[in-house]
Amino acid sequence: MEKKTESRQLEIDRRYLRMALVWAENSYCKRRRVGALIVKDKMIISDGYNGTPAGFENVCEDENNVTKPYVLHAEANAITKVAASSNSSKGATIYVTAAPCIECAKLIIQSGIERVVYSEKYRIEDGSNLLIRAGIQVDFVEVEKDKNNE
Repeated sequence: MEKKTESRQLEIDRRYLRMALVWAENSYCKRRRVGALIVKDKMIISDGYNGTPAGFENVCEDENNVTKPYVLHAEANAITKVAASSNSSKGATIYVTAAPCIECAKLIIQSGIERVVYSEKYRIEDGSNLLIRAGIQVDFVEVEKDKNNE
């Protein structure tokens, strides 16, 4: 029975990660598009993608194709969005298309999120390592990308 439950959870994880990949398409960033969904009690309570703060021009990179320092990561956008709502991220899962950086890992810890599921590894693993150190479950799940969006 346990194997069936694990298989079902993997199916659910892949579905939410595919949704996060679609949500990433909203990003105006050229170098990398990242999407995030916060799920609690089988409901999406927040979403986010990487981009500039509200009111800024939708240009993420400078003339040298370097990401501008004020660009918000998908996780940060999703967490601040849920913080401004009546929902609580305590006990939730965040699905993100890329492994969290150290700064987003700190926000995830402080937000009460208990599980992180991501589908793209990053060369620097300090964000994932910090989450694990904080007792947050971190799972890498591979997802087939839509051939039209590569």
